[in-house]
Parts: sequence; C-alpha cells; structure tokens
Amino acid sequence: MMKKNNISKAETLKIAIAGSRERLYRVALAWCGDEMLADDLVQDAIAAGIAKQSQLREPNLLYAWLYSILNNKWHRYLQLRKPQGVEVDDQLASDEPEPSTHCQELELVVQVRSVIATLPMKERQVISLVDLDELSYCEVAKALDIPIGTVMSRLHRGRKRLLEKIECHAAASRPATGHLFRVK
Repeated sequence: MMKKNNISKAETLKIAIAGSRERLYRVALAWCGDEMLADDLVQDAIAAGIAKQSQLREPNLLYAWLYSILNNKWHRYLQLRKPQGVEVDDQLASDEPEPSTHCQELELVVQVRSVIATLPMKERQVISLVDLDELSYCEVAKALDIPIGTVMSRLHRGRKRLLEKIECHAAASRPATGHLFRVK
C-alpha cells in the first residue's frame, strides 16, 4: 500500500511540474527575450524537474524549486553562449475593438519590454519573478539562491530604474508643447 501511495504522489508531482509550463515560460521569456530560447529553457527545466522530482523536499515550494532549476538552465546557457540582442515581440493579441487603443497598448508593451531588457540581468530576474509571476520574496530567494534582503534590494533598484527609464522614454516621445497664440 505504501508503494502505491508513493507512485500516486510521484504521478501527481509529475503532473504539477508539467502543468507549470506557462508560468515558467512567462518568466523565461522575461529573462531572455527570445520565444524559442524561452521554450527550450522551459522544456529543459521541466524535464529536469520530472527526472529529479525525488529531490523536492517541500512540495509547497514547488514553484520556487522549478524556478531554481530554470535559473540554473539559464545560467548554463549564458555560460555556453554569449546572449544575442533581445528581440521584442510586437504582435500581441488584444480584445480591444478600437485599433488606436490596440496600437497604444502595443506601443506601451514594446516600450516596457525594451526598458526591462536594458535592466541588469539580476534585477530583471527578480522583477519578473515578483511582479510577473507573483512569487513571494522568500520563494524568489530560494529560486535564485540569494538572501531575501538581496531580493528586496534588487527589486527596489530594478523598479526604480524601470520607472526612471519609462519616464525618460515617455518624456522623449512626447511632442513639444508650444505656446498658443490667439489670432484675430
């Protein structure tokens, strides 16, 4: 009976690991900026997670454990290859009926993605895990194998830089305002 229970737990964990694909993909895409590379990293992370599922000590920390595996895969990739320039996906689906609204949203998404891509990798990783995937600081610390204080300082610095760069970009793209004169 005990062996059957362990097999059931292993299958449940395997399904949970495979089901985390979308979450892992969003983060991997935020880290690397390349859809195909993100897909490869996620596939490698899921395969490693399934193969090493017996190493997961605390099932409630599944996502932190999987992000740790993804982080290791990402670092291995960076060590083996120099990263290419970040390409931004400018084709995003929208439910908005008005084309002008759709274009404005796309412009904003492209701007934010391009600004995020300029952040240092360590800050980009923390921002994507906390803000994009809504992990707790503790989970991010475990996933990236860094102290929780480092998570908080990287997040603070990253958000501050992100805000400064977005404001700078917005100011540069605003049309110059001139004075209006009344002509009779």
